[in-house]
Amino acid sequence: MGNDADKRYGVVLDAGSSGTRVYIYRWLQNSIARLDQSSLRALPELETKDKWTKKVHPGVSTFGATPESIGPEHLRPLLEHALEHIPTDAVPQTPIFLLATAGMRLLPDQQQKDLLRHICSYIRSETKFSLPDCDVHIQVIPGETEGLYGWIAANYLLGGFNSPEEHDHGKGHHTYGFLDMGGASAQIAFAPNSTEAEKHANDLTLLRLRTNDGTAREYKVFVTTWLGFGANEARRRYVTDLEESYGIDGLLEMPDPCLPKGLKLTLDGTIISGDLDPDSKHLLVGTGKFDECLRRTFPLLEKDMPCPDEPCLVHGVHVPAIDFDVNHFIGISEYWHTTHEIFEMGHQDKAYDFNTYQSRVRDFCEQDWSAIEQGIAQNTWGKKVDEKTALEVCFKASWLINMLHDGIGIPRVGIEDTSSSTHNGTKELLESGKEKGFLDPFQAVNKIKSTEVSWTMGKMVLYASAEVPAAVEGDLPVGFGSNVPGIPKDFQYPGGGKLQDIPNYQPNQTSSTEGSQSITGQIHDTLFKSDVTHRLPGFIFFLLILIIAIFYLCGRDRRSRIYNSIFPPSSSSSAKLKTPFTLLHKLLDRRNGNVRLDRDLEEGSQRLYDPNDFELGNMSSSDDDGLGLDADTAFSKSIPRPTSQGRSSPRSKRNLGRLTPDVMDRTGLVVRTESRERLGLDVASGRSKSRNGSPIRLK
Repeated sequence: MGNDADKRYGVVLDAGSSGTRVYIYRWLQNSIARLDQSSLRALPELETKDKWTKKVHPGVSTFGATPESIGPEHLRPLLEHALEHIPTDAVPQTPIFLLATAGMRLLPDQQQKDLLRHICSYIRSETKFSLPDCDVHIQVIPGETEGLYGWIAANYLLGGFNSPEEHDHGKGHHTYGFLDMGGASAQIAFAPNSTEAEKHANDLTLLRLRTNDGTAREYKVFVTTWLGFGANEARRRYVTDLEESYGIDGLLEMPDPCLPKGLKLTLDGTIISGDLDPDSKHLLVGTGKFDECLRRTFPLLEKDMPCPDEPCLVHGVHVPAIDFDVNHFIGISEYWHTTHEIFEMGHQDKAYDFNTYQSRVRDFCEQDWSAIEQGIAQNTWGKKVDEKTALEVCFKASWLINMLHDGIGIPRVGIEDTSSSTHNGTKELLESGKEKGFLDPFQAVNKIKSTEVSWTMGKMVLYASAEVPAAVEGDLPVGFGSNVPGIPKDFQYPGGGKLQDIPNYQPNQTSSTEGSQSITGQIHDTLFKSDVTHRLPGFIFFLLILIIAIFYLCGRDRRSRIYNSIFPPSSSSSAKLKTPFTLLHKLLDRRNGNVRLDRDLEEGSQRLYDPNDFELGNMSSSDDDGLGLDADTAFSKSIPRPTSQGRSSPRSKRNLGRLTPDVMDRTGLVVRTESRERLGLDVASGRSKSRNGSPIRLK
């Protein structure tokens, strides 16, 4: 993927409800990527590795009361891990983002602000990562934004963006829907079919990406989120309902059909292995009745909530009708863990289908807890499955089934009639499912092409895409916002502002195969084809400063000749015009007066001045300076005065009888008079000549 100097890096910290995970991504600079003709119509190619990822527990929200400790106790190992895998010289150009999700959304606003401020301050003080704007790089993102990033990541990895012809789902549709469920919230994102997109245009988000050649690609995506519908929050609501139902009757032990038989838990999920704690008021006792568990979790969907904008799915939230004939969904996070951590082991067909999955869940959850403990000890379901995973999976599986099929409406492939207008499915879906294809209505995934599916990748795809210069000047920027023409008020740039600051690389047609470009071509592209509006004015300003610096470094004689060539001296009878150069030169004359006089004295023995080269205007008597000198004494017409190498002296050609402030330097008249005499040395005779009024003769 090129050498290190050609690569860009990006870091995203996913601050979830249960922990924070750091992800590192890498991609080629656009100027290098464009040399490959086959990738011009593709999005920037991102690379990541398993060893570039690290997670720490618990979530950042647990530091709400102690924000000052989040840096050393939580962020330090994550930042150190990132710095281990990014070249030192690339760190200052590497953007870093910490984007918090549902766990932080549940904190009070002030605690959120304090945490974010301490996070940004710590990263800035401890690392050199690029973090120009805390409000953009360190923030709590809405669930809709998280869902959109996930949709980008899933379609990027599946090839729906770069190879649409290979993912034709019919009706001109080639993208996949995206489902995500964390601990606190759940998201859905999909591109509706053309009919629904037109009907619900105001509900869609307009997403704009850019391929390596600068071509814009736009997608209209529906995204929504359900806060409180994540697996952990749903469990909390479920336990609250149980307590309200059985607590009225004063029962100390409340039966829980979503726990294996014989398992006893406190309300906060702690296993009770011995005698009951006398301080505990209630406990949960597992009954292992999975069908009843399904019935008790169904009300958590809140499908009876009012729906002000039809159609709705759950909790009265509007969602356009889903056409499962073209909308095929990818599920990650809890959708993957709950369907695969236990129920996939020992089975060859690893794709999800409702009938098989529900059967396996029932078999597991109706076991005695003692049998499950024995299976955990023997690694029956793998080394990663511990007691906590096993005791939670029955509720999570029940919640997932209800959310998928009764909430979102995913067809129950294999047992449900899917020939209706809202649920589409065929026998081919079952076959594709067994082959772990992605053309069935729902497929849970963890990795695609050996890369973990994470919404953080979607964030960096968007960022890398925004660095690509537009093919046409004035093209709309990369980012997302409301589905309206132009740039909406809520438009979000990937880095908080326009990132298109990399020169638009245009390969030389005569040497594109050699992967090179002429220097003049690169300069032309940098100045005139970049997407940054201030680049050309900035260059002109820099050039002007450079010219002025060179002008005043080339020496007094050359400056005078240059000035004369641009502004020829006017006739003696014409009025002198003050120009910016005249005023600037006057200032330099005063500042450098002593240096110039010393130079004239040094050169006086080598140069003979023609009387015509000297001029002095007559002056009337004045004692304004308090010097007691009249005009004839101070400035005799017979004393020659050197001109400034062609530059009209500001003291010459004044009206007779007038003495203006710029004629006489009030602090150095006597010194200058003496200097004028020394300039009149008679080199031929070796004798000095002075005027009658000279200070020397007055001695």
